[in-house]
Amino acid sequence: MLKLKVDGMNCGHCVKSVTEALAGVAGVRKVVEVSLERGEAVIEGSAEPALLIAAVEERGFEAKVA
Repeated sequence: MLKLKVDGMNCGHCVKSVTEALAGVAGVRKVVEVSLERGEAVIEGSAEPALLIAAVEERGFEAKVA
């Protein structure tokens, strides 16, 4: 599992947007959780962290490996 720190989420729509962005990355088997309260996303699979971060940033959020 990989955990990302995601900054800039402030509502349920943001969580949905981040979830959809991560789910669309090749190698993601499952988006386990995107937590608004903790500002984190947990992903299962073999996706490259740089691709996950880029997908989140394309949606207007900041991300880094936690």
